Amino acid sequence: MKVGILDYGMGNITSVANALVKIGHHPELISDPDKVQSSDFLILPGVGAFSKAMERLKESNLDEAIHESVNSGKRLLGICLGMQLLFTKSLEFGINDGLNLIEGDVLPFKDVMSDKVPHMGWNNAKSKNSNFDSCEGDYYFVHSFYCKPKSEEHILFTTEYGVEFCSAVNANNQVFGVQFHPEKSQTLGLKLLNEILK
Repeated sequence: MKVGILDYGMGNITSVANALVKIGHHPELISDPDKVQSSDFLILPGVGAFSKAMERLKESNLDEAIHESVNSGKRLLGICLGMQLLFTKSLEFGINDGLNLIEGDVLPFKDVMSDKVPHMGWNNAKSKNSNFDSCEGDYYFVHSFYCKPKSEEHILFTTEYGVEFCSAVNANNQVFGVQFHPEKSQTLGLKLLNEILK
């Protein structure tokens, strides 16, 4: 299986690539939209602001290439900001449209809790899907916004941080997203990446 990592200047590409190599893959870094369809499985990493990330994807036409890939039946995993980009819209610095591959919103923690923001460090993710029960456990998080899917059937994991929030999504075993960083979550993170890729 050919795995591609989307390189649009908003992600920690090296650590994601290294994690994939550890579980037996040889990912290709993709910045050209014409090369997206050559991958069987796409990974959309992301660190930073939602609006800037969407701007970068649109400038390079990678947003259209992502939709074409998913529409052709290929699979996709969004990591951290990459998961948020999968949603309909984000309320970070105004209202910003996302890729709308999963219906729902990206909302600020500060509106629903008084705990310290950003949510940073290790925290527990509980499975809502029996196929992923073996991947329950502690993962590494860094984020100030959380995803709220319109349909609960898309929730793969939940995590508690002042409120219970969706920390991973799964739409039809095709479009996945994880709010935490599996590539920084040691053995359990590598196990989850392997399960999703399978």
